[in-house]
Amino acid sequence: MALPLLSALVVAATAADSSAFVRINQVGYRLDAPKVAVVCALRPVRLGRFTVETERGQVLLGPKRAERDRPFAACVETWRLDFSALRRPARVRVRVRTADGATMYESPVFPVGDAVYRGLADTLMGYMRQQRSGYNPFLGDTAHRFDARIVDHPTRTGEVAPVQGGWADAADYLQYVTTSATATYHLLAAWRDAPKAFADRRRADGHAGTNGVPDVLDEARHGLTWLLRMFPDDRTMFNQLGDDRDHAFFDLLTTDSSDYGWGKGRERPVYPCTGQPQGVVRAKNRSTGYASTAGKFAAAFALGAMQFRTRDAAFADTLARKARAAFALGEAFPGVCQTAPGSSPYFYEEASWHDDMELGGALLYQLTGDAHYQRAALTHAAAEPVTPWMGADTARHYEWYPWQNAGHYETAMRASAAHRTRLATMYREGLTRIAARAGNGFRIGVPFIWCSNNLVVATAVQAALYRRLTGDTRFATLEQSAIDWLFGTNPWGTSMVIGVPRLGVWPRDPHTELPPSLHVGLTGGLVDGPVYRSIFSNLRGIALHHADEYAAFNTGFVVYHDDLGDYATNEHIMDGTAALAYLLALQHR
Repeated sequence: MALPLLSALVVAATAADSSAFVRINQVGYRLDAPKVAVVCALRPVRLGRFTVETERGQVLLGPKRAERDRPFAACVETWRLDFSALRRPARVRVRVRTADGATMYESPVFPVGDAVYRGLADTLMGYMRQQRSGYNPFLGDTAHRFDARIVDHPTRTGEVAPVQGGWADAADYLQYVTTSATATYHLLAAWRDAPKAFADRRRADGHAGTNGVPDVLDEARHGLTWLLRMFPDDRTMFNQLGDDRDHAFFDLLTTDSSDYGWGKGRERPVYPCTGQPQGVVRAKNRSTGYASTAGKFAAAFALGAMQFRTRDAAFADTLARKARAAFALGEAFPGVCQTAPGSSPYFYEEASWHDDMELGGALLYQLTGDAHYQRAALTHAAAEPVTPWMGADTARHYEWYPWQNAGHYETAMRASAAHRTRLATMYREGLTRIAARAGNGFRIGVPFIWCSNNLVVATAVQAALYRRLTGDTRFATLEQSAIDWLFGTNPWGTSMVIGVPRLGVWPRDPHTELPPSLHVGLTGGLVDGPVYRSIFSNLRGIALHHADEYAAFNTGFVVYHDDLGDYATNEHIMDGTAALAYLLALQHR
């Protein structure tokens, strides 16, 4: 297979100088933000001073001393080039020389200015539209017309349930309330907290035009509509649509040929919450209750009711009623409702539910003013003060999901000063644990489990919300380092977001079922991100399809491949993209 153009350029650059590489955030840096380039040295170098220069060579900052830092992965040394003092908008590059002046390394050109993130959150809505089941505006056709047939239900197995819609979870077409309700919350919260980050350039069906509704709310409504179908009555709560039998065919969303026993392309299975272990093929999960799913339903519905009450009162009333009903089911059936595996042992092994019920309770209190929900939220917050992956070396797949507990922030919004301080302290403890593991030049302290980019987004979001709650900026560098990592300040020098920035280095060969001619539709999709080498080596069905253009940077304990065959590091993910949209909305100026 021929290498994509930018992949070939990466190979050429590596061959031309295999000593050190200046990694920067290709999207750019805000004037008021920390600004640090990181040198990844593949063999020891002794750097001296660096400058920040315009494209024409005018020195805007420096010479300043490069600061040697700890190694990371393939980088046997890292060096931090801190140019935070630059407060002038410009297009610049960073140049650093060895101490003897004999060799110079330089970064690509990148912007510095207040508007560098403007429009990016909206760009990610293009990816969300591309993931739509039901009518898909990107493909101009309807997907999964026959969804779905109930399985694993004590009395209703075999019945057909009308649950069409929602979003495909990733490159495959499975759909989960777990991720979809969380994504819906993020989209609604993004509009609430940063409305200026979004425009109205699309109709509700996703095609070009205007309808008087911001595109992010059109997308959130698409999610809410599906969630309502997945909670058809106050006692029946569906959790999952499809299973890994989906993976038997490589098809477009609209021509999905998966066969679940009723013929190719017919009904997919829909799994209810039962409070019992589930799995109808070979493997089974370890479900114990409803609350992890019920809390997510309640949160999305409650925030949706608040966001739509002046736009569509009837829709908002339905959402408010369903929010209360979902929360009641969570209280009645505490425990986790994990996703159901099929033949594969892989599923979302969610082990926590207090965070979900806290978020649902906090938003129901905001919606209704009923003190019962506030008391419940505070009780659940105390039960899980810190999201357990923070400070850990590893975790099971999606064990501690959602990755960032938005419930602390939402609860604090209507809490007493004492409770607000306590909730902020919970955030601070989690961030402190991450920072303690971030003793490397990139200032990244997440465990490199499957979907590590989700954890990087969560780090930045939690730091931003902590700063909003307290005014304390002690984690500003940790926050910015997480953002920078996602857009190129990493050993591989690549953005982790497909198509962003347009002229930069980003995943050209993602794991997707779309043919290359349609990859433009993936613009804005966040990919999984690097994983421990041990994880990559032991997952089933991974085989690179072409020579690894990042081979020089994949010699350490974490690896990343821009390759169709690597579903562990290079598959686009819907929930991570929605969370990133929220983070980018907060960066909008």
